[in-house]
Amino acid sequence: MMGPRGILDRETLKPKRVGATLGRLSRYFAPYGLVLLLVAGLIIAGTWAQVISPELIGQATDCYVAPAVARNALSNASGADGAAIPGMAELMGGDSASQSNCWWDSLTPDASSAELVSGLARLVLVIVGLYVATSIVTGLQFFLMTWAGSHVLRNMREEVFRHIHRLSLGYYSKNETGDIMSRITNDMETLQQAMNFALLQVLGGVLLIVWIIYKMLTLNLAYALISMLVVPLMIWATLWFSDQARKAFRKTREEIGNVNANLQESISGVREVQAFAREEANIENFRVSNAANRDANIRAVAFTAALAPTLEALGYVAIAIVVGVGGIALLRGQTLGGNLVSLGLIVTFLGYVQRFNQPIQQVSVLWANIQSAIAGAERIFGLLDEEPDIIEAPKPVAIGQIQGRVEFKDVTLEYNAGEPVLRGVNLTAEPGQTVAIVGPTGAGKTTIINLIPRFYDTKSGSVLIDGVNVRDMKLDSLRSQVGIVLQDSFLFSDTVMNNIRFGRPEASEEEVKAAARLAHAEEFILSLSEGYQTILGERGSGLSQGQRQLLAIARAALANPRILILDEATSSVDTRTERQIQAALEVLLKGRTSFVIAHRLSTIRNADQVLMLQDGLIAERGTHTELIERRGAYYDLYMSQFQREEETSVAV
Repeated sequence: MMGPRGILDRETLKPKRVGATLGRLSRYFAPYGLVLLLVAGLIIAGTWAQVISPELIGQATDCYVAPAVARNALSNASGADGAAIPGMAELMGGDSASQSNCWWDSLTPDASSAELVSGLARLVLVIVGLYVATSIVTGLQFFLMTWAGSHVLRNMREEVFRHIHRLSLGYYSKNETGDIMSRITNDMETLQQAMNFALLQVLGGVLLIVWIIYKMLTLNLAYALISMLVVPLMIWATLWFSDQARKAFRKTREEIGNVNANLQESISGVREVQAFAREEANIENFRVSNAANRDANIRAVAFTAALAPTLEALGYVAIAIVVGVGGIALLRGQTLGGNLVSLGLIVTFLGYVQRFNQPIQQVSVLWANIQSAIAGAERIFGLLDEEPDIIEAPKPVAIGQIQGRVEFKDVTLEYNAGEPVLRGVNLTAEPGQTVAIVGPTGAGKTTIINLIPRFYDTKSGSVLIDGVNVRDMKLDSLRSQVGIVLQDSFLFSDTVMNNIRFGRPEASEEEVKAAARLAHAEEFILSLSEGYQTILGERGSGLSQGQRQLLAIARAALANPRILILDEATSSVDTRTERQIQAALEVLLKGRTSFVIAHRLSTIRNADQVLMLQDGLIAERGTHTELIERRGAYYDLYMSQFQREEETSVAV
């Protein structure tokens, strides 16, 4: 779901196919099944330690502390050894509440003080050992789950990255790049956080809550029900505050999106802002959106901050109920649920009630994160389920060195059903010929050149290279023999050397330099700070448009393709750079079949044939001179677009 300005609203992302998504996700964990079993065992062991600890503390109270306190009290009252006082046996006997709870140690009524101290020391060591073991077990859980989750996410990212390279250009024309990147980054990150932390805490929290309830009910049913009177209020408070916090955080995401968009627009358009003296107006707009973001954050933090003290207050109420009800029953010698209440039982219930707070809060808060992660996984799998439009034949032909004869036979293509972009196009380009393609915007010029390397498939008709249908060819063997130089060629954030070498990674440095010299690019390359080893900025920032095009021509020259496609590389450069590019192209085009989307008259004049496109049809074809003499659609285009260029060129 997208918020304002396309910001992904993570708080409202909800899974739709939970079972199917979890089942598919589990297959990625299959190789790490033993690790997950170990994690499950550690969760059970850690939860058991947390559940048994309060009961052991109760045992310490009933089995050692209470008898010792009673003995000392009686001893002080009588002035004699407590073991010899009448009634001590009954206090420590099997019918007493304290003695009946002493399953940890087998005590006799006449146990000495030394035996009580020794037993208490052993039990305290056990309790301390359990807490230490719980810490170690928890650390191992997180480490193992992080280890398995990191491996799974690494494999998923590689699979997604491999898959997006298989997708056809049509997919990228219909889907926003930001959304695709969000699936690989944001959705993966959300999934990683859930697998590494949220999932463990939710599973452990749910197990702890269920186990504590079970233990309390088995120890004393009536006392347990009374002790849990505030639990429904805890759950309600957690759900209500969490829901309000989610709504508030949703608002913060919208507002921070507005802040970022405002900031991005102001920085990108700083020239226009200063040119029209709009600085103060922009500052005021930013102040308003920034204040809205502040208010939304304060509201979100207020609800988040209110949850903990609310649960803490309810926890104190639960403690008061446990102490009050249990203490009154103990002092009066009354029973709860037909059983006497001991001091150790009260201590045990206090420990259990205190442990209710944290897991309830964790489960409620983190469950939303898990839902968001599952929804993110659905988006990732949705991307993986996208089938490329361009699929190789079952037994593709790995073509060898081609001659470069290109034929279009009655080619029709539609990007959208019922809206043909090309209609019955027929053309033939012999090896070594240069074909110039001209026409108004939307006539289908780019579509024709995209069909040659099979970036798209025809709806009907066929595209043949050396008599072989491109649908039957192995894609890498086809595209390795087709070079493309676009009007705005893409350069990577890498060295100049590696950018030229992109089409032939195995090329030597001398071959790279020879290609640069052919493209008349070496002069400016050597003027860079590190020469061929200079690292370019994003998309070749720091270079002029002409310099970027010269590097693109050098890249194509090094790849040495048999078919060359040019989206007029001289359309937006100065006269000197244009001459350099034209000189490079004369060498590059020699002996290659070339298709040029022409924006300059010089390119059209040198072409072996010119195709005039209108509404997806080849309206006219021939040489420049032939088409001028016909005085048709090409003549009209020439008079409106190219004649002024010719007059300017003559004047210069």
